[in-house]
Amino acid sequence: MRLLLASRNAKKLAELRRIEAFSGVEIIGLDDVAAYPEAPEDGATFEDNALLKAREAVRYTGLAAVADDSGIAVDALNGCPGIFSARWSGRHGDDAANNALLLAQLRDVPESRLTARFVAAAAYADPDGREVVVRGEMPGRLIREPRGEGGFGYDPLFVPDGSDLTAAELAPEQKDAISHRGKALRALAQQIAPYLR
Repeated sequence: MRLLLASRNAKKLAELRRIEAFSGVEIIGLDDVAAYPEAPEDGATFEDNALLKAREAVRYTGLAAVADDSGIAVDALNGCPGIFSARWSGRHGDDAANNALLLAQLRDVPESRLTARFVAAAAYADPDGREVVVRGEMPGRLIREPRGEGGFGYDPLFVPDGSDLTAAELAPEQKDAISHRGKALRALAQQIAPYLR
Protein backbone atom coordinates (compact mmCIF):
# COMPACT_ATOMS: atom_id res chain seq x y z
CA MET A 1 0.00 0.00 0.00
CA ARG A 2 1.31 3.44 -0.95
CA LEU A 3 0.06 6.58 0.73
CA LEU A 4 0.90 10.04 -0.58
CA LEU A 5 1.46 12.90 1.84
CA ALA A 6 0.44 15.95 -0.17
CA SER A 7 3.40 18.02 1.01
CA ARG A 8 7.00 18.79 0.12
CA ASN A 9 7.83 19.40 3.78
CA ALA A 10 10.45 16.82 4.79
CA LYS A 11 9.71 17.35 8.50
CA LYS A 12 6.03 16.54 8.00
CA LEU A 13 6.95 13.45 5.99
CA ALA A 14 9.32 12.23 8.71
CA GLU A 15 6.65 12.85 11.35
CA LEU A 16 4.05 10.84 9.44
CA ARG A 17 6.52 7.97 8.99
CA ARG A 18 7.16 7.91 12.77
CA ILE A 19 3.49 7.24 13.57
CA GLU A 20 3.16 3.59 14.47
CA ALA A 21 -0.33 3.20 13.01
CA PHE A 22 1.13 3.76 9.55
CA SER A 23 3.73 0.98 9.88
CA GLY A 24 3.68 -1.31 6.87
CA VAL A 25 2.49 1.50 4.61
CA GLU A 26 4.88 3.08 2.11
CA ILE A 27 4.57 6.81 2.66
CA ILE A 28 5.78 9.09 -0.10
CA GLY A 29 5.72 12.86 -0.60
CA LEU A 30 5.03 15.20 -3.50
CA ASP A 31 8.70 15.10 -4.50
CA ASP A 32 8.24 11.37 -5.22
CA VAL A 33 5.47 11.81 -7.82
CA ALA A 34 5.14 13.74 -11.08
CA ALA A 35 4.55 17.45 -10.47
CA TYR A 36 1.01 18.71 -10.83
CA PRO A 37 -0.59 22.16 -10.49
CA GLU A 38 -1.32 22.66 -6.80
CA ALA A 39 -4.56 24.50 -6.08
CA PRO A 40 -4.44 27.61 -3.88
CA GLU A 41 -5.42 27.07 -0.25
CA ASP A 42 -8.54 29.21 -0.38
CA GLY A 43 -10.74 27.36 2.11
CA ALA A 44 -12.31 29.13 5.08
CA THR A 45 -11.04 26.59 7.64
CA PHE A 46 -8.07 24.31 8.29
CA GLU A 47 -10.35 21.38 7.46
CA ASP A 48 -11.35 22.90 4.09
CA ASN A 49 -7.72 23.42 3.08
CA ALA A 50 -6.56 19.97 4.18
CA LEU A 51 -9.35 18.26 2.26
CA LEU A 52 -8.71 20.40 -0.82
CA LYS A 53 -5.05 19.32 -0.87
CA ALA A 54 -5.89 15.64 -0.34
CA ARG A 55 -8.52 15.65 -3.12
CA GLU A 56 -6.13 17.36 -5.55
CA ALA A 57 -3.43 14.78 -4.79
CA VAL A 58 -5.83 11.91 -5.54
CA ARG A 59 -7.08 13.62 -8.68
CA TYR A 60 -3.62 14.05 -10.18
CA THR A 61 -1.85 10.91 -8.93
CA GLY A 62 -4.54 8.27 -8.47
CA LEU A 63 -3.02 7.44 -5.07
CA ALA A 64 -4.67 7.54 -1.66
CA ALA A 65 -3.52 10.77 -0.04
CA VAL A 66 -3.17 12.50 3.32
CA ALA A 67 -2.86 16.27 3.65
CA ASP A 68 -2.84 18.68 6.52
CA ASP A 69 -3.31 22.36 7.14
CA SER A 70 -2.18 23.92 10.36
CA GLY A 71 -1.44 27.16 12.10
CA ILE A 72 -1.61 29.08 15.34
CA ALA A 73 -4.73 30.63 16.83
CA VAL A 74 -4.07 33.43 19.32
CA ASP A 75 -6.92 34.17 21.71
CA ALA A 76 -6.11 37.89 22.06
CA LEU A 77 -6.28 38.17 18.25
CA ASN A 78 -9.66 36.39 18.00
CA GLY A 79 -8.07 33.22 16.61
CA CYS A 80 -5.73 34.90 14.12
CA PRO A 81 -3.41 34.28 12.33
CA GLY A 82 -5.31 30.96 11.94
CA ILE A 83 -5.37 29.71 8.35
CA PHE A 84 -3.16 32.66 7.38
CA SER A 85 -0.34 31.64 9.76
CA ALA A 86 2.23 30.79 7.07
CA ARG A 87 1.71 34.11 5.29
CA TRP A 88 0.77 36.39 8.20
CA SER A 89 3.47 38.93 7.34
CA GLY A 90 2.57 38.86 3.65
CA ARG A 91 5.40 36.56 2.58
CA HIS A 92 4.56 32.84 2.61
CA GLY A 93 6.84 30.82 4.85
CA ASP A 94 8.91 33.74 6.20
CA ASP A 95 9.05 32.50 9.79
CA ALA A 96 11.14 35.40 11.12
CA ALA A 97 8.82 38.03 9.62
CA ASN A 98 5.69 36.18 10.79
CA ASN A 99 7.04 35.89 14.34
CA ALA A 100 8.14 39.54 14.42
CA LEU A 101 4.71 40.74 13.26
CA LEU A 102 2.91 38.55 15.78
CA LEU A 103 5.08 39.85 18.63
CA ALA A 104 4.49 43.45 17.51
CA GLN A 105 0.72 42.89 17.44
CA LEU A 106 0.82 41.49 20.98
CA ARG A 107 3.13 44.16 22.44
CA ASP A 108 0.41 45.75 24.61
CA VAL A 109 -1.37 42.51 25.53
CA PRO A 110 -0.82 41.47 29.18
CA GLU A 111 1.04 38.21 29.86
CA SER A 112 -2.11 36.63 31.27
CA ARG A 113 -3.82 36.98 27.87
CA LEU A 114 -1.08 35.44 25.71
CA THR A 115 -2.92 32.13 25.45
CA ALA A 116 -2.93 30.39 22.10
CA ARG A 117 -3.18 26.99 20.48
CA PHE A 118 -1.70 25.26 17.50
CA VAL A 119 -4.40 23.70 15.33
CA ALA A 120 -4.05 21.04 12.64
CA ALA A 121 -6.59 19.41 10.38
CA ALA A 122 -5.56 16.18 8.68
CA ALA A 123 -7.52 14.83 5.74
CA TYR A 124 -7.55 11.53 3.86
CA ALA A 125 -8.98 10.97 0.40
CA ASP A 126 -8.72 7.99 -1.91
CA PRO A 127 -9.64 6.98 -5.46
CA ASP A 128 -12.76 5.16 -4.16
CA GLY A 129 -14.21 8.47 -2.95
CA ARG A 130 -13.68 7.88 0.76
CA GLU A 131 -12.80 11.00 2.78
CA VAL A 132 -11.99 11.52 6.44
CA VAL A 133 -11.04 14.78 8.19
CA VAL A 134 -9.92 15.13 11.81
CA ARG A 135 -8.62 17.98 13.97
CA GLY A 136 -5.91 18.15 16.62
CA GLU A 137 -4.98 21.00 18.97
CA MET A 138 -2.04 21.81 21.24
CA PRO A 139 -2.94 24.51 23.79
CA GLY A 140 -0.34 26.75 25.36
CA ARG A 141 0.89 30.31 25.68
CA LEU A 142 3.12 32.70 23.81
CA ILE A 143 6.34 34.25 25.08
CA ARG A 144 7.90 37.60 24.17
CA GLU A 145 11.28 36.35 22.88
CA PRO A 146 11.98 33.35 20.61
CA ARG A 147 13.70 30.36 22.23
CA GLY A 148 15.03 27.16 20.67
CA GLU A 149 16.49 25.97 17.39
CA GLY A 150 14.15 23.08 16.55
CA GLY A 151 10.79 23.03 14.86
CA PHE A 152 9.63 25.75 12.50
CA GLY A 153 7.06 28.50 12.17
CA TYR A 154 5.88 29.87 15.51
CA ASP A 155 7.48 27.05 17.57
CA PRO A 156 10.12 29.34 19.19
CA LEU A 157 7.36 31.58 20.62
CA PHE A 158 5.01 28.84 21.87
CA VAL A 159 5.16 27.03 25.21
CA PRO A 160 2.74 24.06 25.32
CA ASP A 161 0.58 23.61 28.41
CA GLY A 162 2.41 21.51 31.00
CA SER A 163 5.86 22.44 29.69
CA ASP A 164 8.47 25.07 30.47
CA LEU A 165 10.10 24.56 27.06
CA THR A 166 9.02 26.09 23.79
CA ALA A 167 7.94 23.79 20.97
CA ALA A 168 11.30 24.66 19.35
CA GLU A 169 13.17 23.35 22.42
CA LEU A 170 11.39 19.98 22.58
CA ALA A 171 12.96 16.85 21.09
CA PRO A 172 11.06 15.64 17.98
CA GLU A 173 9.60 12.65 19.86
CA GLN A 174 8.42 14.89 22.72
CA LYS A 175 6.80 17.29 20.29
CA ASP A 176 5.16 14.47 18.28
CA ALA A 177 3.56 13.13 21.46
CA ILE A 178 1.70 16.37 22.26
CA SER A 179 1.58 18.32 19.00
CA HIS A 180 -1.54 19.32 17.14
CA ARG A 181 -0.30 17.57 14.01
CA GLY A 182 0.70 14.43 15.91
CA LYS A 183 -2.75 14.24 17.51
CA ALA A 184 -4.53 14.78 14.21
CA LEU A 185 -2.41 12.27 12.29
CA ARG A 186 -2.75 9.58 14.97
CA ALA A 187 -6.53 10.06 15.04
CA LEU A 188 -6.63 9.94 11.25
CA ALA A 189 -4.50 6.79 11.17
CA GLN A 190 -6.95 5.00 13.46
CA GLN A 191 -9.94 5.97 11.34
CA ILE A 192 -8.43 5.02 7.99
CA ALA A 193 -6.68 1.82 9.11
CA PRO A 194 -9.32 -0.36 7.38
CA TYR A 195 -8.57 1.39 4.06
CA LEU A 196 -4.83 0.76 4.24
CA ARG A 197 -4.87 -2.99 3.80
